[in-house]
Amino acid sequence: MAIEHPSFGKLDDNRIIIFDTTLRDGEQSPGFSMNIEEKLRMAEALAELGVDVMEAGFPIASVGDFDSVLSIAKHFSKDGPVVCGLARTAPADILRAAKAVRPAARKRIHSFVSTSPLHMRVKLRLEPEEVLELVTSSVSLARQHTDDVEWSAEDGTRTDPDFLCRCVEAAIKAGATTINIPDTVGYAVPEDMHRIFTMVRERVPGADRIVLSTHNHNDLGLAVANTLAAIQAGVRQVEATINGIGERAGNASLEEVAMALRTRSDAIPVRNGVVSENILRTSKLLATITGFDVQPNKAIVGRNAFAHESGIHQDGVLKDASTYEIMTPESVGWTTNSLVLGKHSGRAAFRDKLKALGYGDVGDNQLNDAFRRFKDLADRKKVVYDEDVVALVDDEVVRGHDRVKLTALTVATGLNTKPMATLALEVDGDRRDGMATGDGAVDATFAAIRNAFPHEVALKLYAVQSVTGGTDAQARVTVRLEENGKLVDGQGADTDTIVASARAYVHALNKLLVKRERTAPAEQFAARSA
Repeated sequence: MAIEHPSFGKLDDNRIIIFDTTLRDGEQSPGFSMNIEEKLRMAEALAELGVDVMEAGFPIASVGDFDSVLSIAKHFSKDGPVVCGLARTAPADILRAAKAVRPAARKRIHSFVSTSPLHMRVKLRLEPEEVLELVTSSVSLARQHTDDVEWSAEDGTRTDPDFLCRCVEAAIKAGATTINIPDTVGYAVPEDMHRIFTMVRERVPGADRIVLSTHNHNDLGLAVANTLAAIQAGVRQVEATINGIGERAGNASLEEVAMALRTRSDAIPVRNGVVSENILRTSKLLATITGFDVQPNKAIVGRNAFAHESGIHQDGVLKDASTYEIMTPESVGWTTNSLVLGKHSGRAAFRDKLKALGYGDVGDNQLNDAFRRFKDLADRKKVVYDEDVVALVDDEVVRGHDRVKLTALTVATGLNTKPMATLALEVDGDRRDGMATGDGAVDATFAAIRNAFPHEVALKLYAVQSVTGGTDAQARVTVRLEENGKLVDGQGADTDTIVASARAYVHALNKLLVKRERTAPAEQFAARSA
């Protein structure tokens, strides 16, 4: 049965709306904060990926969140995705979300309230009837600002079935066009999801006129399975994130859901608008921006996802790839040959490679800087891999808006010698010099950064891995910093491990500065937007 939707028009029963919450729920992961420029770049990649709805943030949470949602709302035309802002039931939340998404050609307000007995008693301290009133008032207010309103029953999978149906009915009567029943704490199993959504469809008046949505967390590793079960029960919107990032164990992985639907269309005959060939580059872009790589064996986008080491598997793949590959690497953006660049490669070939790797909007100045670094790398390495190119352009392309930049570094060390580091930083356009000694070259370098740009943080993680094989490989360093309970991860790459370490520390420092800005008190909104 077709549904008439304010943002999508007539939706047939086989159409799945892809709701991406990488920029909202995903960004709530410890250490995953992004600045406005990074969120815009990610938003563009998500649009190219083909997501239908983009949850850009939680506008009332901070000045930074409001500004990010507002910037993304201004960015897309009517042909772009629906831009969504999250809000609680308080009028201030709804109005802030409305103001943030107002410039969008296609906009949505997403309101939520807890409905489980535990959440109502402990968190809200409200009676069920009071929660019902909040459902009606919040959705009604949101409908005054946009025709596209989504309502979510937080902790819906642990909600009393009768009360859940009453809440859904109230939201529909108040004007909600999408109803989301999330597995907020990752408690459900697939049978639960199928039962809950089947119940809502059968018992709630008007449920056949709205879009049902599923939002699943991965605490038991069942987020994708629960999402697929919900689709089989009639859900036609799935909420997910790139690389499965999100609170605690994360959300359902968008790329896994999309490829499961594509690969098993025989079992789940539905369609969606995801351009699967863009999956890998979107995944890599997010990893670059956040500083968090996916694990090697991650489905679809892990570097081992299409690797075969077993002799039996290798023999089968050589004879016919379909013996052990249920999808082709190319279908999600992997290339079969990455050894294409060397010291004789020109600027045009380098630009084409950047486009193929997802850096399609590199400006001339950034291209020149990245090409210079590529030539320097090519002189030091026999072979330049795709992974090398991605690693070296991160600083020039993705991190071009960082407030703190490393511009010079000299380290003196040796046997029976106290290591000393001297460096220069550019902080908001001004040069700052630092010098320090330490227990080792890395310790001295980090101390010099603190000398040039004083700050108090705790170093929680320092890890080094090789980008590719060989003694001339680039080192990729990950640094995790903590300040007042806030965790951030930074990454840096270079054939010199000490330089890579400094880049990683500075990257983490920039993310910490973003996190400070994004957690500005909500009270600042009044002065900012009055």
